[in-house]
Amino acid sequence: MLLRTLAVLGAFALTSCATLANGQSAEATSQEAAEEEKPNILILFFDDLRFDSFSYRGGPVPTPNIDALAAESTRFDMAITTTGLCSPSRAALFTGRWGHRTGLDDNLGLWTSRLNDMNPEEGGFLRDAADSGYYVGYVGKWHLGERGPQIRGAEFAKLDAEVTAGIKPYTPYAGLEIIRGYNSGARDAGGEKHQYYQTTAGGYEDTPAAEKVHDGQELIRNAARRGEPFLGVVSFQQPHPPYRVPEPYASMFDPAEIALPSNFGAARKNKPLAQEYAYWPWHDVGHMTETDWRESRAKYYGAVAMIDRAVGDLIRTAKEEGIYDDLHIVFLGDQGSMIGEHGLYDKAAYAYDELMRIPLLMRDPDAKPGVVNRHVSLIDIPATLFDWMKLTPSKPIDGRSLAGVIDGSSALTGPDDALYAFEWYNGAWFGLRAIRTPEHKYVWNPGDSRDELYDLVTDPGEVTNLISSREHADVVRQLRGRLLDRLEAIEDPSAKKLQSFIERTYK
Repeated sequence: MLLRTLAVLGAFALTSCATLANGQSAEATSQEAAEEEKPNILILFFDDLRFDSFSYRGGPVPTPNIDALAAESTRFDMAITTTGLCSPSRAALFTGRWGHRTGLDDNLGLWTSRLNDMNPEEGGFLRDAADSGYYVGYVGKWHLGERGPQIRGAEFAKLDAEVTAGIKPYTPYAGLEIIRGYNSGARDAGGEKHQYYQTTAGGYEDTPAAEKVHDGQELIRNAARRGEPFLGVVSFQQPHPPYRVPEPYASMFDPAEIALPSNFGAARKNKPLAQEYAYWPWHDVGHMTETDWRESRAKYYGAVAMIDRAVGDLIRTAKEEGIYDDLHIVFLGDQGSMIGEHGLYDKAAYAYDELMRIPLLMRDPDAKPGVVNRHVSLIDIPATLFDWMKLTPSKPIDGRSLAGVIDGSSALTGPDDALYAFEWYNGAWFGLRAIRTPEHKYVWNPGDSRDELYDLVTDPGEVTNLISSREHADVVRQLRGRLLDRLEAIEDPSAKKLQSFIERTYK
């Protein structure tokens, strides 16, 4: 299948060269009009932010600022990330291209990682926006190589230090010793375990989140003064584990009163072997008691509450600067995270909903708010941005634009499903591919003899793997074919391996 390249919209399609009374051509006038209509766009991006904590979703954390944004946005309540890992999901977001196209399918600059940065030729929507006259700014976490936004045209850039800054990768030697201590009964000050949860000193203004807010406010004020189209990204590292927050957020939720999910600590029976390994020292959670897990979840909820304040601060600044009414906003997380579900912490090569699903709000100020409960993907966001900016991407992109869904001019059609991949994890190959429908999830594990099938209606916690169930044999076969179709559609090289597997299995 040919890659989807977005068509040039409306005003750019006018090609008449008739001369107007003022000496300008109709083409020049139409281009100027298109420039005037280009919207301002602000992307609020969060790290390992789960979909299920906000009050607008019925979650346990009061999030009035995010709820207010949701009430003005199109809520994509079945949004799925491309990969449950920071660098690959971010590469997919900023380029609109799957990892097999960009070569970015693993984390960068970490212990046993294969890669150091994303190919500079993958400019993505940052470079295309800058080249078209947008004022582009970037704040916070990038995790795709040093000076990545700057070499893609960002005029305003205040970035976190990249882990690729040194010749040698970050290696968690200190973390190993700390976890060994926990396994021997040691704890940190106050009885906490700072590799998982911690009450930090100071208050909100002393946090990295507040620093991102201040930098983001500076970006917004600069953009308002310049009076030209702008695209800004404010990228927070929170609430990535470990969950570390100051007061009052550290004590905002009583661990003893937290409701644990049905799959909390569930025994991993009939699961792929990879789920039994600690790929980082803190993945060794044998020392974690139920109280520890409750504390971790309480601090995570506190981090979400702090994020809500950060969102409110940035939106208030946009209103004060007089640009909010016409501002397009995207609010999302790069992937989720595990907080004791299936006895897992953080992330690794699996496809559970707690990792796959992400929050996604897209605000078009001229569109009626709504809720979409069909599957969409993180990789659909760049196509939508290009439609909003009235630009044609300089490189072919994957994904479909959601702009028509947001403004009501079109609807999602075709099968209701989403594709997910987890190719590498810090140098270890898995090649995992998964397809999620409203009823089932099928996970193909080419590096393991055991695949996975979950009935999401009767078993939303994905505890029981039905891959060997005779009653579900037809479902497995159908979903394998459906997954193959999706892989072939994006020209994923793994499609050939899956096709061969299907042929051998059902010959």
